[in-house]
Parts: sequence; structure tokens; C-alpha cells
Amino acid sequence: MNSKTKIGIIICDRYRRCAGGKCLRAMRNREGAFSIYAETELELVGFTACDGCPGGNIEYAGDEMVKNGAAVIHLATGLVVGYPPCLYIDTFTAFLEKRYGVKVMAGTHPLPKKYLDMHTALGTWENPVWQPLVAPTLSDDPTRASFID
Repeated sequence: MNSKTKIGIIICDRYRRCAGGKCLRAMRNREGAFSIYAETELELVGFTACDGCPGGNIEYAGDEMVKNGAAVIHLATGLVVGYPPCLYIDTFTAFLEKRYGVKVMAGTHPLPKKYLDMHTALGTWENPVWQPLVAPTLSDDPTRASFID
């Protein structure tokens, strides 16, 4: 590993009791959206929920994460796989990037198969707007299967 990237993770408030196991495992193993950091040491500098629609904690969380050195903020996979997916994901991304000058990525851990199957059946992600948001967490079948929910 030849560099270090400090990461913040914001989860959907619907999952506020989540202990972050899948996100942290994916970060440690460079799976899902973290696969882009293959040659980079990662340090988690913040992990919190958005505080519910319409994201009352986004401003504070972004500020705190950047003060702790975050260069990238990941909007957790839960914002993409929930029913419905987060309606504010584009707003959060635009705000965090503009206000704090950080890169914002959709997704953390690979999509568990049950969510992929359900959203495929519902046609949720057929809209081209969702395709780049889902892409970082698609992974391959064996990796996805190891993230059973």
C-alpha cells in the first residue's frame, strides 16, 4: 500500500441501529465500492446516520468528517437498497461535494443478493440515473453471496 485515504460513511437512518459490520468488512477487504482502493491504506474517520429524511445530519456529519481528514465520504449501500432507495442521494452528493470539496461515492458493501433480486424484479434501477449509483456495489456473484443479509 502506497498511500492513505481517510473515509467517512453515512448510512440511511432506517438502518441507524446498524453496527456497520458489512461496511467495515467491505472496507477492510476492499470489496464492493471499496474495491477502487486496492493499493491504498484506508482509515475510517466517521460513521453516522443521515438523521432521516431529508437528511438533517448531512451538514453536520460532513463537517465533522472533513475536520477529521475525510477525503471521501461514502453514502452506504443502504441508501441504494432500501425500499424505496434514498430520494435525496443526489442532493446529499451535490451538497457534500460543493460544501466540503470531498469526493462522494454511492455505496459501501456489495449488494446482498436478496436486494438485487427484489430491485431487479421491481425495475427500480432500470432508470439510467440509478445505474452509476448501483454499479460500485454490484460485485460478482460469490462476493455478493458472502454478504447475506
